[in-house]
Amino acid sequence: MRFELGYKSTEDLFREIYALYKFVLKGGNEEYKKWEDKISREEFKDSAKNLLYYLTLRQIDIRSIQNALIPWGLSSLGRLESKTLSTLESLLATLADLSDSTEDFKHPPLEEFRDGRKRLEKNTEEIFGPKAKDYETRIMVTLATECAHDYKFVEDLVENGMNVARINCSHDNEKIWQKMVNNVKKASAKLNKEVKVQFDICGPKIRVDWVWTREKKPKVSKGDLIQIVREIPKLEEINSKAKVVLGTTVPQVFDSLKVGDRVRIDDGIVEADVEEIYENGAFLGVENVNGESIRIKPEKGLNFPDTDFKIDILSEKDLEDLKIVSKWADIICFSFIRSKEDIFIIQDELQKILGDDMKEKSVMAKIETLSGVENVAEIILAGASKNPFSIMIARGDLAVEVGYIRLAELQQEISWVCEAANIPVVWATEVFANLVENGIPTRAEITDVVEGSLAECIMLNKGEFLNEALKMLVDILKNVEIHQYKKTPQLRALNIAKLDKK
Repeated sequence: MRFELGYKSTEDLFREIYALYKFVLKGGNEEYKKWEDKISREEFKDSAKNLLYYLTLRQIDIRSIQNALIPWGLSSLGRLESKTLSTLESLLATLADLSDSTEDFKHPPLEEFRDGRKRLEKNTEEIFGPKAKDYETRIMVTLATECAHDYKFVEDLVENGMNVARINCSHDNEKIWQKMVNNVKKASAKLNKEVKVQFDICGPKIRVDWVWTREKKPKVSKGDLIQIVREIPKLEEINSKAKVVLGTTVPQVFDSLKVGDRVRIDDGIVEADVEEIYENGAFLGVENVNGESIRIKPEKGLNFPDTDFKIDILSEKDLEDLKIVSKWADIICFSFIRSKEDIFIIQDELQKILGDDMKEKSVMAKIETLSGVENVAEIILAGASKNPFSIMIARGDLAVEVGYIRLAELQQEISWVCEAANIPVVWATEVFANLVENGIPTRAEITDVVEGSLAECIMLNKGEFLNEALKMLVDILKNVEIHQYKKTPQLRALNIAKLDKK
């Protein structure tokens, strides 16, 4: 859309904003009535209302109104996520004064503009613990297996800025997990610093279960054929042209797979399309490979962006893990959340395990599929209605599912919706990936961290140079957060603005 500025009369602007206000108020209230009986957490009710007002407003295009407000030096409504109605009411009060309107609009109390931020800060501290002295954003760190045996390494993580210790249930076992927790608690007590423990439940992640080939260490290239199967095939079922045959951990996907569906392997490193389907599986044509060729290994991820298949949100392993980790976890994170129904199932299981204590357990939803993005508002409403709740933007699988071009757009949209609901966000996946693994950050990684600092929590994954990455992240957070909060620049005095440098 072209950016056009033009003066509209304050009377015309008042009428347009008033019509918008009535639309938002009516629509938000109607939606809230549908959820009111489901919200058992009293502290979430005002947040839920604001979220629904915000979502109602975002159903329509208001860019022409925004452009018309700018020449008058008035709020262009670009910063109303956490204070939707108050912003509209304040704008109406100003326009009423300017246009001598007979409508009686008064500026809302100043406190109303602070309430959303205060609720978000309170929720963030409850879930991720107290903030550091010099910056707001919390830091989550994924623990490697060595953290069960190397106490000093864990202590360094705590000392260098770790607020949340993340343990992934996809790896290790109960004994290892308990040793990790013990080391975190020991370091936390020694350094007198509160550190939360988060467990990630695996969820319905589809992976390569096994790989079969006639070749020794084969690499897949563009133009190759891949065969994926439900069950281990008979030798005569294997296509001689297939470079590799892959088993999957979730064979139910074949019930919904169609010719032409995209399949992404190993976080999108291999891009393939379904060319043929048969009773025991499908044949994939490799369309692209990141690099000339790649070796596909077991346990690598499989994504099916175009395939709508039914799969339980919690496997038998997940249910067993949930019983184990509920006694240790401050936060329990659930992967591949697609809808409010997934949240209801999780809450039912937590109720069985924890009883009335369920409502005190912090729940996190990982958003990493297109359906999760599309349903994120209802996921938040369902989750925060009963539990302290947060969202993780899991950008690895999400990028594979929606495409890299859309990722930047969608991660921002998720953040806006979460802010409207006063829900903390975790900025996750490949943060400082090169630095953590190789000891040197890329320029793009520095920029990504700066953007991630606008979230309430930023996640580092495990790697050899994890403590070095943690120290650099802290340094960046200290410098960045004096300039900006969320989308609002903080206009402190700039040294570069001084013309006389004497």
